[in-house]
Amino acid sequence: MIKLIQYLVVTLLSGALLAAPAAGQSLIRDAEIENTIRSYATPIFLAAGLEPDNIRINLIGDDDLNAFVAGGQQLFIYTGLLIAAQDPGEVIGVIAHESGHIAGGHLIRIQEELRNAQLKSILATVLGAVAGVATGDGRVAGGIATAGQGEAAGSLFKYSRTQESAADAAGMKYLDATGQSSRGIYNFLKLLEGQMFRSGVRISPYLSTHPLTTERIDTVANHLALSRFADAPTDPKLIEAHNRMRAKLVAFTKPIGVVLQQYPEGDTSIAARYAHAIAWYRIPDLKKATALIDGLIADEPNNPYFHELKGQMLLESGHVAESLAPYGKSVALAPEEPLLEVALAKAQLETNDAALVEPARLHLESALQKEAGLADAWRLMTVANSRLGKNGETALAQAEYALILGEKSQARVLAKRAMDILPNGSSGWLRAQDIASQVERDKS
Repeated sequence: MIKLIQYLVVTLLSGALLAAPAAGQSLIRDAEIENTIRSYATPIFLAAGLEPDNIRINLIGDDDLNAFVAGGQQLFIYTGLLIAAQDPGEVIGVIAHESGHIAGGHLIRIQEELRNAQLKSILATVLGAVAGVATGDGRVAGGIATAGQGEAAGSLFKYSRTQESAADAAGMKYLDATGQSSRGIYNFLKLLEGQMFRSGVRISPYLSTHPLTTERIDTVANHLALSRFADAPTDPKLIEAHNRMRAKLVAFTKPIGVVLQQYPEGDTSIAARYAHAIAWYRIPDLKKATALIDGLIADEPNNPYFHELKGQMLLESGHVAESLAPYGKSVALAPEEPLLEVALAKAQLETNDAALVEPARLHLESALQKEAGLADAWRLMTVANSRLGKNGETALAQAEYALILGEKSQARVLAKRAMDILPNGSSGWLRAQDIASQVERDKS
């Protein structure tokens, strides 16, 4: 569930990374939202000849309308764009366009600029180095900050008009290949065009990196006039998922007055009730919030994310033992979701019940097998292993956690401590050796 932690990621010429608090932006980790975006993106990636599992989708918590690709096959989408998009087709259109940049090799020019840039011009460049860092409840990672307050990123991630046109053409090709309309691309471009000509409106950063021309809009319009998929309806399941995603983002990031303005209390749709439950939980009014989430669970008892929200409400309100049942239900309904397993493990450890430490450790181990870069899972693993008296495993988990946070010297010290304790040649010992060796290589 959404909760924001902020970092500033500074990328130096040497490749070293520094993490420190930053203002305004965070990397969102939320299983439901990530699955929604992944459902949009996977058909597009396949149509583009890209391997979906090789592309990391990063959600940046910021109100701006923006999206970009960087750092290899890394797609970044701002929550402001997700909230502003009235239809999933608009987000899918942006993903198709950005996929065109990836498939077209447009990042090669950026890599050349990175190699040729002065050190000062790449300080604070946006990269996804801490994309796996999760928060204390295992559902939202911190990371990703502004790049040199716009100037460095503006030069490093700016595409030419030719590349933009090529990405548009590729994106429309992918949409046709998947039987989807390109109207989403058109609507998004028209939204940006409106910003360009409205005084007093802050121009989207997307326009500073993705040049917009009348010719681009006309090209998309001409394509729609000829495409047999121009009026293809959007899948109702995607529309419902989109509505819930937007409601969730608004409710977790906006004041309750804004939430109730967008979702009046008389609105009985699932999305509106979802927003109301989150808004009242944030006040906090646990009685009102739990009544709302219980109603949603009654309507959809097999929805893991409703159970997850109830678990979060109870855990963060101090009802730790009561949170175990809904968290456990969420994991049972979606066992493939590592973020849900981390959330359950956290709740189990917070009960301070010795009988729940090993089950928590097993959930963390399972989560890390699915996503090895979950920093909070490693943090919690140190707690579980320590309570179980597993000193070598504790040192190894601490080393993994330090490595993800970029604290390489500390990671090396902890890895060597793990090697001193763990049986020589064991899997844990070998992993500790890998960490120590990796740090040494990075120093050279």
